[in-house]
Amino acid sequence: MNSPQAPAPADRTASPAKPSLGRIALFATGDFACNLYWQSLSFFLLFFYTDALRLSPAVAGIVLLIGSVWDGIADLLVGIHAERSRRDYRWFLSAGAMPLGLGFVLLYVAPPLDGAVLMVTVLAMHLLFRALYAFVNIPYSAMTARITGDSGQRALISGLRMLFGTAAALVVALGTERIAAIRPGGLGGTEGYLTAALLFGLVGAALLVVVGRGSPAAYGQGQARVSILAAMRVLARNRAFVTLNLAMAAVGMAATALTRSVLYYFSYVVGDSAGGPAALAMMGFAGALFVPMWMALGVRTGMRGLWFASAVLGTAAVGAFAGAGGSDAWTAQLFLVVMQAVLVGFNLVFWAMLPDTVEYGEHRAGVRVEALGFGVSALVQKFALGLAAALMGLIYQLVGYHPGAVQTAETVTGIRWVMLAMPALCFGASAVVMWANPLRRGAHAKIVADLASRAKEK
Repeated sequence: MNSPQAPAPADRTASPAKPSLGRIALFATGDFACNLYWQSLSFFLLFFYTDALRLSPAVAGIVLLIGSVWDGIADLLVGIHAERSRRDYRWFLSAGAMPLGLGFVLLYVAPPLDGAVLMVTVLAMHLLFRALYAFVNIPYSAMTARITGDSGQRALISGLRMLFGTAAALVVALGTERIAAIRPGGLGGTEGYLTAALLFGLVGAALLVVVGRGSPAAYGQGQARVSILAAMRVLARNRAFVTLNLAMAAVGMAATALTRSVLYYFSYVVGDSAGGPAALAMMGFAGALFVPMWMALGVRTGMRGLWFASAVLGTAAVGAFAGAGGSDAWTAQLFLVVMQAVLVGFNLVFWAMLPDTVEYGEHRAGVRVEALGFGVSALVQKFALGLAAALMGLIYQLVGYHPGAVQTAETVTGIRWVMLAMPALCFGASAVVMWANPLRRGAHAKIVADLASRAKEK
């Protein structure tokens, strides 16, 4: 078995040419395509399962939990394959784009079945989509660590990806609701979801092909292969990687509880079913506006400091909204806009810092682990998302939620507190974990300089 210290690190004696802004922007548009799919899952799939397919909340939550666990496993397997493969990461995007678009459409097909057969069929389509998404998304995410080694450019890439991702969220929230409005049944039917999925699947697949063929070339791929077990040991000992992912897992649970509560909250607490999609759209629009603000603040505070600022703002927003005690649409929309700003801050930090953990691990162990690290990261995040969705389904079941019916006071209270208590607890936990992260301001630049010095000495 290969020792983690055996292979020589990738050559960094010469600084790679920085990709142009245009090539970086083209690469970042891949997040628009991916988020057409992912935001649809986040915003609408649970509601589609319960209120369109009429699955019970507990069953729908179990489907999402199993899907998330499988998604994480698929992410890990794809990460292992991409790490060992001689193929450029861009190949995965071009090859997987069309199958992924088709798999997304199948998510919103309503089979003429019921009972256990319906659940198994829905689960199978869900697992298929998750596997196809992993095949494309893991290599795409790992490309950030290869197309540039400059921490500033990585932060810029993360910011642009966030902008395109929030733009996709806005398109999904507005587009799905408007398409559903002109189809039979609206958001309570099935035809609107399928029509929207067909449109989003086509656009997303075409864009991923373009990104796969036109993104910047990678650098630093010359390292000898190491065993997967050795690479996993490197990741387990990478404190920057471990703490960043645990902190983000907590935030992922908070985001799941928040975004998947919106349609239920507006339908059954506010009493305005049309307000839910409008609030989701407003969150997407606000997210795009907050990205530049967070990027500018991150330059002054460092990415780790930006995490703590997001945690404080998010906890304060939950406290203020809970204290207000109102259930009107305007107050809820304002709260959700602030919370979206908080989530944008967390996500910007995570995607800016995750590539930097590659060099941190290489500096500590002498081994560069890229795609496998992104696969393990996705495994952790997907498990957290699935756990949060399952908890939501269980809580909704326990408080007596019935789709399409007038809810009891206990049920309304349960829906409200799922959207408030889970995010507040998770934000606090994430801040505690992030305190142990060693990538303080300026640390990555010193690591990169030391790696270059070591390479020259060899």
